[in-house]
Amino acid sequence: MYQSKTYVLYPRDRGVAIENLARQYYGSERDIWRIEDAHNPDSPGNDDFITIPLKEKNKGGVFVNGYQTVPILCYHKFLPNNPSPLNTSPDIFREHLTFLKDNGFRTISPDMLLDFLKYRRQIPKKAVMITIDDGFKSGLKTAAPILLEFGFSAVFFVYTDYIGVSGKALTWQDLRLLRANGFYIGSHSTSHSDLSCKLEDETNDAYRERLYTEIVVSKQTLDRKLNQNTTIFSFPYGRFNKYVMALSRKAGYEMAVSVERGSNPFFSNPLALKRDMILKKDIKTFKTRLHTFTRLSLK
Repeated sequence: MYQSKTYVLYPRDRGVAIENLARQYYGSERDIWRIEDAHNPDSPGNDDFITIPLKEKNKGGVFVNGYQTVPILCYHKFLPNNPSPLNTSPDIFREHLTFLKDNGFRTISPDMLLDFLKYRRQIPKKAVMITIDDGFKSGLKTAAPILLEFGFSAVFFVYTDYIGVSGKALTWQDLRLLRANGFYIGSHSTSHSDLSCKLEDETNDAYRERLYTEIVVSKQTLDRKLNQNTTIFSFPYGRFNKYVMALSRKAGYEMAVSVERGSNPFFSNPLALKRDMILKKDIKTFKTRLHTFTRLSLK
């Protein structure tokens, strides 16, 4: 074994699993990606040694030939034989996750994304965030088991008025179960109303009061009911304005997502993140939603 201040070269012939090396050097096998991303098939001695980085590099994903971007995918419900464009059948969802797994993508948490956006942390080269909006029961019954099977995480965005209203909606107990299984719960407002404009005949004071309820009270409710600090918000219909963004920041959210297509480099506005709604379900279209690098000569 050879070690410097920045790397360890660990002999492959010792037969130690990479998961165990991640646990030994990083404290958790979840950081195995740091070893796998350091793998260079063209590096001399690669067949003999496992490269273990000891220091984080490229915290913002900046390289001489371009910069990293993070796609955020948006799903809603997962029912068989449902024609809604917001529905993704279980078979198609599994097909999407199989493609991600087979092609080296890794899901990241909101905390990891925030650290990336603040230039505080390196994340996997092919990082992606999966989000599931509205709070349908199929998110728990269908999507969560498939995600866990693949070792993937996701953010469930719920609007609090919908929680527990019918058998099709998640309950507070369901949300606690999701959290216990490693999923994150974000706010999608209180009643899922359009925050970007006043309603018909709504006064300025009534509009501001509605925004306070939708943005601030929804966070307070989730924080209290789930004993968490809710840091990420999903704008209903993806719509927002400067006042909505400012109130979201004041409420304590550190990130917010729209449905404007595209991926997010580290210099993105954390309160106006881009996100792709998965409406067309074919793999060819799905691939186009997974842009993780923008080429640009930075020499």
